[in-house]
Parts: sequence; C-alpha cells; structure tokens
Amino acid sequence: MMLLIWIIILIAGLFLLIKSADYFTDSAEKIGLYFGMPAFLVGVTIVAVGTSVPELATSIIAVLKNSSEIVLGNVVGSNIANILLILGIVAVINKKVTFEKSSKIDLILLIFATLLLVLFSLDGAITPYESVAFLSIYIFYIIIIFINNKDNKRPDIKWSWKHPLILVVSCGVIYISAEYIIKSVIIISETIGIGKEVIAASAVAFGTSLPELSVSFIAARKGNIELSIGNILGSNVFNTLVVLGIPGLISTLTVTGVMLSFTIPVMIMATIILVYVIKTQRLESWQGIIMLAMYALFIIRLFNVF
Repeated sequence: MMLLIWIIILIAGLFLLIKSADYFTDSAEKIGLYFGMPAFLVGVTIVAVGTSVPELATSIIAVLKNSSEIVLGNVVGSNIANILLILGIVAVINKKVTFEKSSKIDLILLIFATLLLVLFSLDGAITPYESVAFLSIYIFYIIIIFINNKDNKRPDIKWSWKHPLILVVSCGVIYISAEYIIKSVIIISETIGIGKEVIAASAVAFGTSLPELSVSFIAARKGNIELSIGNILGSNVFNTLVVLGIPGLISTLTVTGVMLSFTIPVMIMATIILVYVIKTQRLESWQGIIMLAMYALFIIRLFNVF
C-alpha cells in the first residue's frame, strides 16, 4: 500500500513540476524581453532552461539528498528519451520529410558534450572540476550566440507585476515537487530493491522529458520539423552541460556500473542516430518505428526483464 502511495506521489510530483516549469518559462521569457534581451537569445537561454527545469530541479535536489547517482541517470535517460522516444514519435507522425540542416556549431557542441560526458564518466565519478568544464563550454556557447544575434529586433513588451510573482511562485512549486519526486524515487527503489539510477533513467527521465515531447509534438503536427529537431538537440546539450554541471559543483556525481555498461552506451548510440538524421536531412516513419522499438527494449532491459 505504501509503495502505491509513493508511486502516486511520484506521478503527482512530476505533473506539478512540469506545469510549474511551464509557468516559469512563460513569465521568465516575458521579463527577459521586457529588459531588452533579443528574442533569439531568449529562446536559446530562457526557453531552453525552461524545458529543462524539471531535469535541473530534480538533479539539484538529488545531490542535496546525497543521491547523486540519480543525476546522471536522469540526464542520460532524458537524452535517450528525447531521441529514441520523442524523435521516434515525430518520425511516425510525419511519415517522410526532408528539412534544413541545424546550425553547425550546435551539432559540433552536441557531439563534443557527449564525448566529454563519456570521458569524464570512465573513472566512475564526475568531479566539481569537470563540472566547471561543462559549464564553461555552455557559457562560451551562449556568448557566441549573443555576439552573432545581438542586432536582432527586440519586441516591445509591457511590464506587469504578475510575471515576477508567477516566477517566484513557480520556483517554489518546482522546488517542493522536485523534493518529493526524489524522496519517492529513493523510497520506491529501496522498497522494490532496484537502483535509484534505474528509476531516474526510466520513470523520472520520461516525466521530465514531457515538456520537450509537447514542444516537439506540436511543432511536428504543424510541419515544423526543424523546430522539433532543434528542440531535441538543444535540450540534450543543455542536459549534458548544465543539468550535470550545476549539481556537479555541489558534490561529486556518482557514475554506477549500470550507467557505464548499459545506459551511457545506449545514449551514445541514440546520439549517433540523431547526428545521422541531421546530416542526411531526412526523417522517415520506418526510422521512427525502429527508434520507438529501441526505446521499449531499453526500458525492458533496464529493469532486467530479460
């Protein structure tokens, strides 16, 4: 009975986290535009942060509760879900499409960030010094984007006090819901006898990837494949460099054997698939079916069903 209660708490926590992150993103975006941030920069910073707030919040709480293995499980699991699940759904929805290439710097950054994550994980831990490297690369990336887009037109936005109020309230809800999510993960894992990183890489990763799924699904339905793929690419870069980087400053992050032997290799394979799709500029339904089947097998294998 208690297990069922904590599963319900986990689901409710994920729902509140996602909704509050949505309000946080909307209000932060309007505040950024009001203070003169170029629209493009708002998109790649505030909106990118907003869709990844669930991952970031749960990762910070996990470190504060001495469960750092949840952090890597959440990040790697989310990156896998973004590609195999979300891109798979996008491919199935659109049957067969061609699209424009993504920015070269974005693709290079995705590959470099993935390689760096693998390299830093090999010794079984990601240290604060390595986390500084992650964050420094992301800051350098934002500076380059700002320089290249500083002359973009800035829209006129009227000031309203409700935006900072919503920002503060949503931050509070994000913190509380993230705390209960991590608490439920710890209790559920102890009750059923599986690793916390396994639940993080499956249930928590799926839940925290729902904002990306929503954005990509809506964009795909409207035929905007570039936005769908850009959202997935940008989210994976942010997850790797920032969602790992910030908690890693607080404490060394544990990399478990399951991560090294199974979850990270699956993430590498998924990233290769994303790079291939972007380079070929083609996305077909048969590819989507394969990606969805791979994600189902990933989840099944993660729980040692076979």
